[in-house]
Amino acid sequence: MPRRTLLAAAGATGLAGLTACTAPSPPRRRDPAADPMPGLPISTSHPALMMQVLAHPDDDLYFMNPDAQQALDAGTPLVCVYLTAGEATGMNHIPGRPLPTPDKPAYSSSRHQGLRQAYATLLGLGPFTPWQKSVIELDGGHRAEHNALAHRGRKVELIFINTAMHTTYGRLGLPSLWQDRRLVLPTVVAEGSPLKKVGSYTYDGLIDVLVGLFERYRPSALHTMDPDPDIQHSSETVRRRDSEQQGYSDHPDHTATALFTWASMIRWVARATRSGGEVPGFAVTAFRGYYNRHWPKNLPPAVLAEKASHLVLYGGSADWRCGNPAGCGDYNVGGNRPLTNRKGWVRSTHYRYPGPRPVVAAEPDGRLVGYAVLGLRAVRRRESAPGSGVWDAPDDLGGGPLAPVLGGAALPDGRQLLFGLRFSALGGHGADNEREIVVLEQRSPGDAFRAWQGLGNPERSHDDGRRIGVPVAVAAPDGRVHLFVRNAEQGLSTRVRDTDGRWSGWRDIGGGEIQDGLSAVVDSEGCVHVFAAGRFAVHHWTQDAPGDAVTARTQITGVPVPGDGPAALPGADGSIDLFYRAAAKAALTTVRTGETADETGIDGFGRLIPDRAGFGGYGPVAATGSPSAPVLLSRTDDGHVQLRTPAGLFVQRHGPVALDGPVPHVGPDGRAAAVAVGPDALPWIWRP
Repeated sequence: MPRRTLLAAAGATGLAGLTACTAPSPPRRRDPAADPMPGLPISTSHPALMMQVLAHPDDDLYFMNPDAQQALDAGTPLVCVYLTAGEATGMNHIPGRPLPTPDKPAYSSSRHQGLRQAYATLLGLGPFTPWQKSVIELDGGHRAEHNALAHRGRKVELIFINTAMHTTYGRLGLPSLWQDRRLVLPTVVAEGSPLKKVGSYTYDGLIDVLVGLFERYRPSALHTMDPDPDIQHSSETVRRRDSEQQGYSDHPDHTATALFTWASMIRWVARATRSGGEVPGFAVTAFRGYYNRHWPKNLPPAVLAEKASHLVLYGGSADWRCGNPAGCGDYNVGGNRPLTNRKGWVRSTHYRYPGPRPVVAAEPDGRLVGYAVLGLRAVRRRESAPGSGVWDAPDDLGGGPLAPVLGGAALPDGRQLLFGLRFSALGGHGADNEREIVVLEQRSPGDAFRAWQGLGNPERSHDDGRRIGVPVAVAAPDGRVHLFVRNAEQGLSTRVRDTDGRWSGWRDIGGGEIQDGLSAVVDSEGCVHVFAAGRFAVHHWTQDAPGDAVTARTQITGVPVPGDGPAALPGADGSIDLFYRAAAKAALTTVRTGETADETGIDGFGRLIPDRAGFGGYGPVAATGSPSAPVLLSRTDDGHVQLRTPAGLFVQRHGPVALDGPVPHVGPDGRAAAVAVGPDALPWIWRP
C-alpha cells in the first residue's frame, strides 16, 4: 500500500497514533535465501516439539485440531504463538444481550483466558486451573506475555505477540505490515497481563522475533496457516460478515501470518546454514482456514464433537467464575454455537498441501526408501536393512524452500522422479511472491540424482501462480510421465515428459472445481486416469487410448460426495476402485468404475461396493495393491493409524502418531506396512 494511502487510511479512522504509523523507510535488507543445492548436513538430534503460529486466539482450535490435540495426547510439547491480540472491535458480545461498551484490552484478555480454559482441559485438568504467567524476552528488545501449564509430563506454552488486529473497518494490521516495510504496528496490552507496556513491530522486527523463537525452541513440527488461499468470489455481505478478504477464501490476518511464518522459516534455515551449520530438522503442516466454509465438510460426528467441545470451553460464559476479571472466554463462541454457526469452520480440518508424507519406494536390494521434506528441503532416507524398520541418516537432496509434500513417479527402468512446489520468491513490502513446480531425476536406480529442474507454473500471473496445488505424477507403460497440478481456477493443468526426457508445455484440461488431493493411476489397458473431489461429485480425467491426451470426462454422479480426495486403485479387469469417506461420514465409501465393455472410460458411471469389513475413521484414505486384496490406510476417530489388509484390520495403538499423509506399502513378501513421519520429524515404519 502506498505511503500516501496508509496515512490517509490512518487519518480517516483517527488511528494514526493508536493503531499504526509509518516511519522512514529503513535500508532495504536482502533476505537470505534458502540454498537449493544439495549436500548440506541436516539436524535430527532434537526432542519432539510442536509449534503453531496463529493469527488469532482460536485459529488453532478451529483449523489445526484434531492434529495438535493428537500430538499433545502422545506427549509432544506444544508451543502456540499468537501474532495478533484478537481484540477486533473490543466487544465481547454475549448472545441475546445488548452490545457491550468496546474494551479492546479486556476482550483480548478474555480470549486469552478462553485459550487457557481449552488447553487446560486438553491436558486433563480443570478449565480454571491457574497458569504460570510471565514476560518472555524476544529478539530486538521485544517482549511478550508467556503462559505455561504442565501436567503428567505434557506441557503447553502460549506466547502472545499481540499486534493490533486487522478489521474490515479499515484498521491497519498484519496485512499492511506485510505489504509496507515503513509501517510500525503497535501492540495491545491485554487487561491483567504481566506485560504492562505497549510495544511495536516493523516487518523485519516481526520476522526476527519469529526466527528467534524457532532458534530458542527448535520445533520439530511447525503448524502454519495457508499462505496462498484459494481465489473465492463471495458476496460483499458474506465477505464483511465473515471477515473474508476480498476475492480469497480466508481472513487477511491468516494469510499475512502464514506469509510471515514462511518468510521466517526460510530465514531460519538460511541463518543456520550460512556458516556451514546444520539444516534445522523440522516438518511443516499448513492448514486451510475459511476454505472450510466453501467445501464439503470432512469430519464425522464423533471427531467433530470432540473438536467442538474445546471451542465451547474457549468460548466460555459470562456466568463462569474463572478468576479473570476481564472475562471468561470469547462469548460469541460458547455453548452450542461452534456447531450451529452457519460458517461451519469447525466441521473440517483441511490441509493446504495434501498428499503422501513420505513418498515411499523400494531400492533394488529390497530396502525401503522414503523421500520427504525436512527443513524445507527434500531428503532421502533408506532402511538400514530390508525389513529392519530402522532408518539411516537423511541424505540432503536440496531444492528448498519447498512446500511440505512431494510428488513421485518411478520410470519404467526403476529411476525415481520427485516433484516439489517451490517458494521461488517470498517477501513482503512489494517483493516478488512466486511459486514454481520443480523436478528431480535420479541418474540410475538407487543412485544419486541430477540437478533440480524448474517446470514453471501453469498460471501466468504471480497472484494466480500462488494458488496452485501439490504436484502429482504417474508414469505410463509407454514411458511417458504425466504431471498434474490443481490450478488457480480449481481445475487441472498438466505437463507430459516424453520418452526422451523432454517436457511439453503446460495445458489446462479444466474439469470443474475440485479440491486438492489428486489421485493418478494407470489402468490395465495402459490409460492414465486422474480423480479428484468436487463440491457435488467425483471428477475424472482420462485418455481415450494409451498415448492420447488426458481430457476431462463426465463427473461421477449418484455416489456420495467425498470430504477429501479419493484414493484410486486399478483392477486387473479394467475397473478402478475409489476409496474415500463421504462428507461428514465415518464409514468407508468404495466406488467401482468401468467394469464392463459398456461402461469403459467411466463417463458418469460408478457403482457403490458395500463395505462389510468395517473401516470407520476420518480423513483421507490411502490405498495400494497386494496379491490378494487392496491394502487401505487411514486414521481412527482418535487419530491412530489403521491398516486394512487381506489378513484383517490392524490399529497402531502404541508408538508415535503420524503427521498428515501416512502411506501404505506392500513388500515383495506381501506384508503390509504403514510409513509415516512423526511429530519429531522422523520417519517410522509399522508392520503389523
